Amino acid sequence: MHLWGIDLGGTKIEAVIVDSDDAADPVVRQRIATESDRGYEHIVGQTGRLIERLEAASNTARPAVIGCGTPGALEPATGTMKNCNTVALNGRRLGADLAATLGAEVRIANDANCFALAEATLGAARGRPVVMGLILGTGVGGGIVAHGRVLEGLHGIAGEWGHNPMRDEDTPCYCGRRGCVETVLAGPALERFHRARTGTTLALPEIVARARDGEPAALGTINRLRDKLGEALAAVINILDPHAVVIGGGVGNLDALYHPETRKAVERHLFNPELRTELLRPSLGDSAGVFGAALLARP
Repeated sequence: MHLWGIDLGGTKIEAVIVDSDDAADPVVRQRIATESDRGYEHIVGQTGRLIERLEAASNTARPAVIGCGTPGALEPATGTMKNCNTVALNGRRLGADLAATLGAEVRIANDANCFALAEATLGAARGRPVVMGLILGTGVGGGIVAHGRVLEGLHGIAGEWGHNPMRDEDTPCYCGRRGCVETVLAGPALERFHRARTGTTLALPEIVARARDGEPAALGTINRLRDKLGEALAAVINILDPHAVVIGGGVGNLDALYHPETRKAVERHLFNPELRTELLRPSLGDSAGVFGAALLARP
């Protein structure tokens, strides 16, 4: 059985056809520019054109169901999009409009959920019953997969740990609140913290390189990341108690997150004497989102 998936990104839209028995190896893969500055209807139209390309490249007709990963969440009560970085999507009935354009049922999940589903099904956490997928990058998000299925929740926000509050933090967040996890652990937040401490503007990779060389200020920034991640992640594990946590995004690439000190930082806030949850690097790279979208189309 072939599964079709779409990853609707801010700069590009990607689509794949995968075999359900070997979903990590795409049968066909196509991309098109999102061109989001041209508006909502253009984005929907670009998605339609991409699916036409997929049909032509595969010489097969589109299926009855197509999965779609988005840069935001679907509000279950109204069927409209919310919290989208591609702001043209907000307030729009993307699922219904794509279904009308594509002539197929479209199953939508946010990109973090697709990442989590792919890594839990095909990637680093394959075979674990309950998996939390974290995105630590320009923003902070997450998705939860239980026994092979994404948990969406009543409000469509399951896994959004990036907007939990953190103790003793007061930085304004774009969501309108203050002290969210995202204002502390996202890449720009780490760079901002380092600049405030040192007066020097550095990109995160340079901070990491200096920490590796033993520079005290850079080490302080990385150690704070580890401590704050421990606090934020323990809150999630105390509630969800997953078997594995997969850490994606640019910040998630940092070696420091997988050192024993990070596990100790989590344990300091954990309602258990020891942490047995696996902290894993993702294994699917930038393919996770589109593979996860295709998996949404499973029966």
